[in-house]
This record gives sequence, C-alpha cells and structure tokens, in this order.
Amino acid sequence: MVAAWLLDCQREAALPPRRPRVPLLCEAGQIGSVEDEFLQPLRALTTGEGQPLLSRQQLDAQPAWCLHGAPQAALAQLATALRDAGLAGRWRHEQLAVRTAKGQQVATVERAVVRPLGIGTRAVHLCAGTRDGRVWVQQRAFDKPNDPGLWDTLMGGMISAADTLELALERETHEEAGLALSQLQDIRLAGQIRLRRPHDDGGAGFVDEVIDWFSATVPDGVLPDNQDGEVEQFELLARDALLARLARREFTLEASLILAAYLKLEGA
Repeated sequence: MVAAWLLDCQREAALPPRRPRVPLLCEAGQIGSVEDEFLQPLRALTTGEGQPLLSRQQLDAQPAWCLHGAPQAALAQLATALRDAGLAGRWRHEQLAVRTAKGQQVATVERAVVRPLGIGTRAVHLCAGTRDGRVWVQQRAFDKPNDPGLWDTLMGGMISAADTLELALERETHEEAGLALSQLQDIRLAGQIRLRRPHDDGGAGFVDEVIDWFSATVPDGVLPDNQDGEVEQFELLARDALLARLARREFTLEASLILAAYLKLEGA
C-alpha cells in the first residue's frame, strides 16, 4: 500500500483553484490564467500608444482577459502595476520564460507575478545520496518567502529564462550546495513531476509547475556548503530516518514527491 502521507501529497499536488479562473491571453495565444476579477482594478491601464493594456475577450465562448501590445513590454508593465497595487509576490529581479499552451516562448516576466497570473514555470531538483544508501537533504532558510524552515532535496530551484535545464542544474547545485557537478558521480535525469495547485502570491495565485529532477552520488569526503544564504543546514539521513521525517510532513510538497520517487515508494 502507498503510505498515507504520500497519498496526501499526491492529492495536494493536483488541487483545483480556490476560485474560478479564466484564461490570460496575449497576441500569441494563452499564456496563463487569472481569477476573473483579479485584473479589474488595472483595467484603466494603457500602453505607450494610448491603447488599453487589458480588455475582456471571449475564448471558446468563455470569458478571458487579453493583454495587448508586444508581450514582453505588456507583461513588464503589468508586472510593475501588480507590484504597485500589492498584488504580486516578493520581487526577485529574476525573469522567467512565458510560453503559450503549445510551448512557444513569447516573452519573459518578473518571477514575482507568475503565480498571480497562472503562468507555467519550470524547476530543477537534485536528489543525492552516498554509496551506503544515506541521502543528503537541506533545511530551507527561515527567511525564505516560500516554505521557510521546511526540509528539501539537496538542491531545488527555478529555471530562469536565461537558463537551460542543464545550466540551471549546474548553477543551483553550486549556489545551494557549493558543489560542482564534476564532484558528483552517476548524475542522471531521473524523473519529472507536475504541480497544479493554489498559491498565496498576490492573494490569488496558482502554481502550474513542471519539475525535472536528477539523482547523483556524493563521494565520501565531499560535503555540501551553502553559498547563497538560502539554506539553514544540511543533514545526511539514513533511509528510515528520512522516511520518518517524510511521514511527519517536515518536507516541502515537491521534495516529498520527488524523494518518494527517489526512494521508489510509489506503489510499494
């Protein structure tokens, strides 16, 4: 039987929005979703040419919001307006890719608004163990905006618009764990999970995220050392200790799902 904590995590990874959402469109197609009334306070915004930045449209006979003008400039203007109105998450000065439903990248946007706008995101995680079967994990810093103090895989981070999957893996592994990929052994892309669930950013956020996760072996004598101040501590856990903490829900949702797959608990 699948453990009760894992069943709970699987349910939480696929929750419907708290309130109905409608598509967010640009000239290239659908790029996200918003709560129907979320953008209403910004409806008076205009582009540099004096045209409305936002308008109500119909998509397949259903209501939708449409963003006008070149997507890059329009999204930048909308992000700033959301921040000024207190409707964005914590401003990161980090650009994430914006894609249509068909996967075409049409723009980038500040990370702080991807949840309120329901824009799909990508992330990468690294599960790393030792030859004797223990697993390295990290505790997130207590000042992190999301899941402070919870436990996580050895490394987990968003993929920025400037990164490929491989570059994000390399960069985040160095920043969070102080390790070069050349120090690790048996690195491989091991799986993928998807989260679709409500989020509190902007008071009306929704997560739509695909996470690629890698596995690797950390040789004896190689120790993680955080470089960016976002990790409270690292621990090397035996399988039973890790399972006990997972059962107590001490890990983030995504880390719980990834570690379950790493430990091959699915269907066990």
